Amino acid sequence: MSAPVQAGGEPVTERAGTPMVELRGVHKAFGALEVLRGVHLTVRAGEVTVLLGPSGSGKSTLLRTINHLEKVDRGFVRVDGELIGYRQAGQRLHELPERHILRQRSHIGFVFQSFNLFGHLTVLDNVVEAPVSAQGRDRAEAVEHARELLARVGLADKADEYPTRLSGGQQQRVAIARALALRPKLLLFDEPTSALDPELVGDVLTVMRKLALDGMTMLVVTHEMAFAREVADRVVFMDGGVIVEQGPPADVIGDPKEERTRTFLRRVLDPTHVEPTS
Repeated sequence: MSAPVQAGGEPVTERAGTPMVELRGVHKAFGALEVLRGVHLTVRAGEVTVLLGPSGSGKSTLLRTINHLEKVDRGFVRVDGELIGYRQAGQRLHELPERHILRQRSHIGFVFQSFNLFGHLTVLDNVVEAPVSAQGRDRAEAVEHARELLARVGLADKADEYPTRLSGGQQQRVAIARALALRPKLLLFDEPTSALDPELVGDVLTVMRKLALDGMTMLVVTHEMAFAREVADRVVFMDGGVIVEQGPPADVIGDPKEERTRTFLRRVLDPTHVEPTS
């Protein structure tokens, strides 16, 4: 399988000051439904970028293209200067073998909405599994690191428990520890608090705030507006498969320029608001 190196005539080129994440002209369709329509996005190392937008705007699909869980139809994705999922040959991109893609994914942590923990493994073994199986790390070293990470997310005392005995918030913190166990250069969060009861959201966001303070590069799909205002370096608003507006939180959330952004924010910040009909 191959895909064009370029989108809209833009070739893949090397350039100085390589960003941590670079999407150029990314298109993705599912049948006749075009979900991403030529997305351009750059995320610098250490930056926290929050993706906002209505359901179906392409946010989650965009995240999944970054680690090649979804293959792009056109355009390209780079992480830390490396093309993701493809190798370049002339003016074409050819898909890499699965083992190479798995190696690339092992450097990109992904925290899902639904936790995705292994129910038959203890909390500790959930965190240890990927470093040992995907990265070939020594198990004793992986166990030591896993215990450090569980302490970091406030779950040192839950190492021998099974996921079903934990609350949703605790399971999500285990999922974050599991992602960190790979020592990733980048963390992707897809609605990490949307499946949680309201009283459990705060503990997960606290862990994410600490990661941001530690300088972790993060892309976060969320509707937690307080988190976006406080933690994000940049907010990206998507609608209809394109980036409508992006910038610092004070601009995009506090003083949006685009009507689509303003309409979305009115609905999120004031669920009782009713848009006037024409």
